Amino acid sequence: MAEPAAAGISSLPREVREQLAELELELSEGDITQKGYEKKRAKLLAPYVPQTQGVDPALQKESRTQTPTPSATPAPASSSSSSSSSSKFHRARSGGARDERYRSDIHTEAVQAALAKHKEQKMALPMPTKRRSTFVQSPADACTPPDTSSASEDEGSLRRQAALSAALHQSLQNAESWINRSIQGSSTSSSASSTLSHGEGKGTSGSLADVFANTRIENFSVPPDVTATTSSSSTRPAAIDLPPSGIVKGMHKGSNRSSLMDTADGVPVSSRVSTKIQQLLNTLKRPKRPPLKEFFVDDFEEIVEVGFPKLIVFTDNFIMSLFFPQPDPNQPKPEGRQMTPVKGEPLGVVCNWPPALEAALQRWGTTQAKCPCLTALDVTGKPVYTLTYGKLWSRSLKLAYTLLNKLGTKNEPVLKPGDRVALVYPNNDPVMFMVAFYGCLLAEVIPVPIEVPLTRKDAGGQQIGFLLGSCGIALALTTEVCLKGLPKTQNGEIVQFKGWPRLKWVVTDSKYLSKSPKDWQPNISAAGTEPAYIEYKTSKEGSVMGVTVSRIAMLSHCQALSQACNYSEGETIVNVLDFKKDAGLWHGILTNVMNKLHTISVPYSVMKTCPLSWVQRVHTHKAKVALVKCRDLHWAMMAHRDQRDVSLSSLRMLIVTDGANPWSVSSCDAFLSLFQSHGLKPEAICPCATSPEAMTIAIRRPGVPGAPLPGRAILSMNGLSFGVIRVNTEDKNSALTVQDVGHVMPGGMMCIVKPDGPPQLCKTDEIGEICVSSRAGGMMYYGLAGLTKNTFEVIPLNSAGSPVGDVPFVRSGLLGFVGPGSLVFVVGKMDGLLTVSGRRHNADDIVATGLAVESIKTVYRGRIAVFSVSVFYDERIVVVAEQRPDASEEDSFQWMSRVLQAIDSIHQVGVYCLALVPANTLPKTPLGGIHISQTKQHFLEGSLHPCNILMCPHTCVTNLPKPRQKQPGVGPASVMVGNLVAGKRIAQASGRDLGQIEDNDLVKKGTTVCTATCLQLHKKAERIASVLCDKGHLNAGDNVVLLYPPGIELITAFYGCLYAGCIPVTVRPPHAQSLTATLPTVRMIVEVSKAACILTTQTLMRLLKSREAAAAVDVKTWPTIIDTDDLPRKRLSQIYKPPTSEMLAYLDFSVSTTGMLTGVKMSHAAVSGLCRAIKLQCELYSSRQIAICLDPYCGLGFVLWCLCSVYSGHQSILIPPMELESNLFLWLSTVSQYKIRDTFCSYSVMELCTKGLGNQVEMLKARGINLSCVRTCVVVAEERPRVSLTHSFSKLFKDIGLSSRAVSTTFGSRVNVAICLQGTSGPDPTTVYVDLKSLRHDRVRLVERGAPQSLLLSESGKILPGVKVVIVNPETKGPLGDSHLGEIWVNSPHTASGYYTIYDNETLQADHFNTRLSFGDAAQTLWARTGYLGFVRRTELTAASGERHDALYVVGALDETLELRGLRYHPIDIETSVSRTHRSIAECAVFTWTNLLVVVVELCGCEQEALDLVPLVTNVVLEEHYLIVGVVVVVDPGVIPINSRGEKQRMHLRDSFLADQLDPIYVAYNM
Repeated sequence: MAEPAAAGISSLPREVREQLAELELELSEGDITQKGYEKKRAKLLAPYVPQTQGVDPALQKESRTQTPTPSATPAPASSSSSSSSSSKFHRARSGGARDERYRSDIHTEAVQAALAKHKEQKMALPMPTKRRSTFVQSPADACTPPDTSSASEDEGSLRRQAALSAALHQSLQNAESWINRSIQGSSTSSSASSTLSHGEGKGTSGSLADVFANTRIENFSVPPDVTATTSSSSTRPAAIDLPPSGIVKGMHKGSNRSSLMDTADGVPVSSRVSTKIQQLLNTLKRPKRPPLKEFFVDDFEEIVEVGFPKLIVFTDNFIMSLFFPQPDPNQPKPEGRQMTPVKGEPLGVVCNWPPALEAALQRWGTTQAKCPCLTALDVTGKPVYTLTYGKLWSRSLKLAYTLLNKLGTKNEPVLKPGDRVALVYPNNDPVMFMVAFYGCLLAEVIPVPIEVPLTRKDAGGQQIGFLLGSCGIALALTTEVCLKGLPKTQNGEIVQFKGWPRLKWVVTDSKYLSKSPKDWQPNISAAGTEPAYIEYKTSKEGSVMGVTVSRIAMLSHCQALSQACNYSEGETIVNVLDFKKDAGLWHGILTNVMNKLHTISVPYSVMKTCPLSWVQRVHTHKAKVALVKCRDLHWAMMAHRDQRDVSLSSLRMLIVTDGANPWSVSSCDAFLSLFQSHGLKPEAICPCATSPEAMTIAIRRPGVPGAPLPGRAILSMNGLSFGVIRVNTEDKNSALTVQDVGHVMPGGMMCIVKPDGPPQLCKTDEIGEICVSSRAGGMMYYGLAGLTKNTFEVIPLNSAGSPVGDVPFVRSGLLGFVGPGSLVFVVGKMDGLLTVSGRRHNADDIVATGLAVESIKTVYRGRIAVFSVSVFYDERIVVVAEQRPDASEEDSFQWMSRVLQAIDSIHQVGVYCLALVPANTLPKTPLGGIHISQTKQHFLEGSLHPCNILMCPHTCVTNLPKPRQKQPGVGPASVMVGNLVAGKRIAQASGRDLGQIEDNDLVKKGTTVCTATCLQLHKKAERIASVLCDKGHLNAGDNVVLLYPPGIELITAFYGCLYAGCIPVTVRPPHAQSLTATLPTVRMIVEVSKAACILTTQTLMRLLKSREAAAAVDVKTWPTIIDTDDLPRKRLSQIYKPPTSEMLAYLDFSVSTTGMLTGVKMSHAAVSGLCRAIKLQCELYSSRQIAICLDPYCGLGFVLWCLCSVYSGHQSILIPPMELESNLFLWLSTVSQYKIRDTFCSYSVMELCTKGLGNQVEMLKARGINLSCVRTCVVVAEERPRVSLTHSFSKLFKDIGLSSRAVSTTFGSRVNVAICLQGTSGPDPTTVYVDLKSLRHDRVRLVERGAPQSLLLSESGKILPGVKVVIVNPETKGPLGDSHLGEIWVNSPHTASGYYTIYDNETLQADHFNTRLSFGDAAQTLWARTGYLGFVRRTELTAASGERHDALYVVGALDETLELRGLRYHPIDIETSVSRTHRSIAECAVFTWTNLLVVVVELCGCEQEALDLVPLVTNVVLEEHYLIVGVVVVVDPGVIPINSRGEKQRMHLRDSFLADQLDPIYVAYNM
């Protein structure tokens, strides 16, 4: 950052510079906000900085920070910007631009030039829709938690400089690159109320015009909005039956609705949501990467011959076949000979090497007591304490004595040799750690160094606990300061960390140790195979394992390092690494003592405040060796201008310990070019490769001055993805330049084996896992024998599969090859390997690509995690990055889109999911890197909480089954013998004989019942009839709308109409709180039924004529409205008697789940037949009482409420379901109080009780509620039985006496309101498990419970007396065999007479009510089509008639099925899968629009969980249903409309979504 020349920071007084550095530190640690920092800094600099006129200094600073400064070139002399190192470092940090470290001149220019080319092109990807309130990030100071970490402990692993910049420069300029194929405009809109701003004029509107050019668009009104008043509420609104957009469907099914679908049933096509969907469709239409030659075929008709079958499963009528990917004929194949193991130089025998490391400590501690061993630095980077060899020996001796003799009693010591102890020391206290480590070695106990736990729920903390438990650790050593800092309980005790065993904490500060007696000496024997220490290692899956290192391996490794690094006594080394593990421990703690070295330990906290501190230490102490990571090279480069006088000429080895990372080459080159002028010798840079299991694998030896440096390997990334080494000659975009990591260690032997399968030796031009055989390596994973055998005891095999020798090798977990001159090259880690569609990609490479795409505006401190998740038979790549707090929506979306493009261009692989999370929220490793396995776990659990997400399943998933081609079904040409179709019994069933129906109508029956209540009902009905005749001037046959709340008035009005000869039409009254939503439905029924009069109450009459009603409908056009509250006492002269029983009794209007308003005609004969059938089935006699908790407006609910009790003479207790909203106990307490044996309810009532009373069973008991009297509890429904709900209800209330056999269901439809009803006699309802995949092919295959992809179905009650059903192919109208899925057709005396519509469509009438089978014995019978799919299965049970029982299973409504990929899906199955993916999904509904599957989920958790649901929903639908979700919509609870029967109204939801009326929390458009 260039300050004005007049006031360079270096010229400021020293105390001001120190105050500035302190301020920077506060900011970095989160102790001060950005705003506070700016204010204090400006105040400090005010006397020294002349302000540019009229420009705010903070803005000046901001603009200067944003200017990229090439890290590889010194700043021009004119800008005197030599600020202090910490200040310089923190200005970069505070701007969030830490990824400057990943840049070079060439790299930055190439990326900028490439992106400039795309600047003119607008993005056609539909941007997700967000509710503005949800995800607006506060300024950094308000919401970013303090960050105590660096960007990444493994950030060194993410360098991609010159190679990638050139690659991106090319790939982004390719005209036909990925983003061009899929992106042509930009949506800058992010708020829910805005509309698309770019791209519509050019590309989108043209395509919209094409789509809708030939579509018939009618001028329909917009559907009533149910969401406006309820979406903000967290409870579901009262159930409302919603009609479609002003359309009356006299048709029920079979009609082609495609013209309506295309225009969203009248939703204006310019709607913002539908425009975005059209954008998505246009994007998906463009050509993408050709699909793999890989199919997952689940088509039982024929197997497509692709690839080579891996598994073929034959079942009775279903074949399922999985295939290997067919190899790409152009893919490179290894051509070299089989490699032979490579040997390192022999391990030299030196006469004065000690027999054990402890012996070396004893030697130096007693003979060279004053020689410095270890120097620790304070937080400012100044030496604070130097531990001499004498002090190390004496203090270690004291600790060893204390551990063995002072912790327990003489007879019962706490520790004995061979026990394991945990070493818990902070990263800034190497002295105490070193004393503790050697104290344990002298006491012959096994140290297990671990990180200091910061909170009870540290990332990965539970797995550390598992390691401690499996090692049997009961004792932890720590310092007094560290112990005080551990989290405590309220009692002051150390908290019990999650998953940890109970530990005794021992403080090892000198003052607490006992001095050993002069005659006590530790037992120091020659090094053997007994364990020396255990180093923890985290696997790819997140589990923590302990790598056990033996004493002989520890000694041999120190000897090998001494020889390879040519250490000599008294040398000084600077160690920037973690001294508790890996190279930091091996060089800085162990080899250090062996060679009497002096280690300067630079803790991580110092590097954060003074990134140049290690360079200064090298300069000050004239150090010969420095141990660093790429990260430290970058930090030093950032601050180098502040220290021009440092010299690195003393360094003979700069050991880059993450040199195994292929991207380290650019860091090494940049550092050398910058510091060569400071005396750094090119031959001093020594990359090495290490792993916890094999320890040091290879290291580059220090070179001879002037000798040529080793060459680089420029490899083809395409070849690498196939595991083959190819020098890149063609496409320089996808080249990877790697440097060697030197030769094999002295005394070691190396081979390369195939990374998966048996350990077969690779060919010389093949990439594989590096394996090492040496005395200096780990011996086992502690307590994990199986894993140990696979890792530490590997015998390589030759191509014939026979072992090569008998020397065991250790797998290193690194991927690489041995190049010319036996140089070792590493190209990646096994833990970072992503195998997608048979090709191997490296997570680090993909991170580097993401960082190279202008990430400075979007990505917070370069923090990106890449991992793969297994979805639908393949690995899918997920990229998660932390988003800067000040990043705009559009910047983030642009960056995401370009990252997709870059990864596709360079790696030829698609990204399945790209998510941005708020800054500082990803789980961290102890040194501040991203904890990958924990991040992956959060992603899969739905607890990552992204603020932006982009899913690309359409692009990535190329192994979907081939769409099914429909085959002709059973037709007249089928083999027909008696009752068999093609060898199967015809699927038909019938109830018992109904017997003779009396030729009486209900009115007569009603008048003969002589009970007081019925007499009152009769008298009131007479008075209503006389009012209709006098006031309404109605004639027999006129239609009358009854508008009443549930109650006796409704029943009396119904019979009053029958007495007067009028035809009643019951209608649910409008809801006073949501008139605009509910009144149009009433209005529509009134109009469609041509009602001559409306009977209602005074309250409702006032509501119909109110000003609020006038805003919703035209109140002047209501027919005559009569209120029946005050009736004159006038008797009817004569009760009307219908001339024939076929005359109309009433009209039944209802809105179906598909949004169709349908009215059916019920004759007097049908009513009598229905009442008689129910009476017989349920044994309803005059002495019985039944409780009914149903809505009384249509279907079986109306019949039970108004007709059955009058017909059968029993007493009905009527409970309006709406009353339960204010008194949940009402229904159950009524049943208990009156000892009711039979009760009827709806699913919505059952759900209300299950959710509301499920945890109050004890309270129900206390109230004395007992349900042991209930014989049958029948759920009235027109859908597939909800087995999980009925099971939950039975289980919950069994404690208050409910029998598990009591709950059953009914089944009815529009054409016949009651087809099945369980009743009192006959066998219990049966259940079966069917295969979901077969159902999609309209087949039924029974499977065992627990089988994958199985669905539990329950019988829908017993078929009513007089009813016959047959299962029919809906297309051919031919009967189907047993256990075949088809449409349920019904024949019975109580079938409705037909549709009542204003259009009187005769063809529909005939097709639905009076239709015949195309062939067979039943071809002469007239059938009604229910519009529901189901099947009949003959069971082993015996029916009441004595014959075997035929069970009818309902699967779902034909109108609701989704036809996708040639298969038939039932929405409820997809919704069930989605609902169980996350605890915060309250409800779910699915529908399709223009062949895109749209999933709407209600979020009952906090809004920050909304984006977590997108990948979960996409994954589960893909895994379980083989479908790609096009759009995921997250809404508030209660938005999905549900009708009075508890059924979802999916079509109305679709219309509301497309009309942009849902106010969604988030809408994701999957690519």
